Amino acid sequence: MISKLGQVMLYVNDQDVAIKFWIEKLDFVVKAEEDNGAGFRWIEIAPSLDSETSIVLHNKEFVAKMSPGLNLGTPSLMFYSENLEEFRSDLSNKNVIVGEIVNMPSGRVFNFADDEENYFAVMEK
Repeated sequence: MISKLGQVMLYVNDQDVAIKFWIEKLDFVVKAEEDNGAGFRWIEIAPSLDSETSIVLHNKEFVAKMSPGLNLGTPSLMFYSENLEEFRSDLSNKNVIVGEIVNMPSGRVFNFADDEENYFAVMEK
């Protein structure tokens, strides 16, 4: 039986660019980094070191060769923020592409894009 979500795999074209984006623009931290020296490198990032759920950045090209047929599309991720306007403004000031805040039945939401134009959503909680 599943008790919680542990990690989300995010397949990116350039892991170094992705790390820089998540750390500099969203203030995430690197929880772990592994490199087997044979092309397999993964970086675990999260909002904080004690976050229960993290994102693991994988090299899309390497994974495609290792596991042909695997869906390498960007997962639809919803992040939570306690102050939506402040967070959106902060991202915009850091030159992150952000959408307008919209009212949804479940709350106020906006989206943002990383440097590879993968879009993610943020909901006020």
